[in-house]
Amino acid sequence: MTTPLLVIVGLAVAVSAAARSTWSPCGLSMLSSITPLAENGRGHRYRTTVLWFILGAVIGGIVLGGAAALVALGVGALAPSATTVVAIAAGASVVALVSDLGVRGVSLPVHHRQVNERWLDQFRAWVYGVGFGLQIGMGLATYIMTAALYLLLVIAALSGSVAVALCLGAVFGLVRGLAVLLGRTITNPDTLRSFHRRFSALGPKVRLIVISVEGGSAGAFIAAVWLPAAAALALGAVLALVLWVTTAGGLVSVHADSDAAASAVSPTPRTLAS
Repeated sequence: MTTPLLVIVGLAVAVSAAARSTWSPCGLSMLSSITPLAENGRGHRYRTTVLWFILGAVIGGIVLGGAAALVALGVGALAPSATTVVAIAAGASVVALVSDLGVRGVSLPVHHRQVNERWLDQFRAWVYGVGFGLQIGMGLATYIMTAALYLLLVIAALSGSVAVALCLGAVFGLVRGLAVLLGRTITNPDTLRSFHRRFSALGPKVRLIVISVEGGSAGAFIAAVWLPAAAALALGAVLALVLWVTTAGGLVSVHADSDAAASAVSPTPRTLAS
């Protein structure tokens, strides 16, 4: 049931989905609230808080993978054919691609929940570090930025393997957790403002990467119906590259981030916790 194709594509989707999720309001808030500047203002050690945050994110990712693992058990028991598995994966990839492109306004449902920033004042560093990381690492518990998160769950479940599902979830959580290190150079208000200007400018490019991965995943899974896994992966990689070069057929702008989430969080005196 578990094939290298599902594992490799699943890893690509996990990493890209986690990276894109960093541009959510929660991700942007973390990059304002958990920095050397903010932690020093609260009398905490930045490195210690970051370690707790990453630990929480990995645990959250494992919880996410655990949910997919429950479905994977059922898939394993049903033992569908390889053709059925890649066909479902291909369909899920196309749906995720269409959703993230916003073709004709089509979009998968999301919610806009954020972590409670009051924890920063109410609890010890390890509590909000683990707590924030856990919620962000779970993916579905906070603001959802990309349909690739749903695609990740589908691929993990289709693997029919508890180990693969947990691994993919853990990778997602780890990447989400490590993103907090991007703010490690923020030591004063000037570097905070400069960082967020540069960070927001990268948002559309990361969105394009996710869309390219989704398109490449669709191509790889469709090709896997007729071709060996290695050839299908190669074809998927080529398609992903084409989508990147052509900015997904001209449907994606990489010059200005039009996402409301990218501008929803701006560094404020509150997040500096002075």
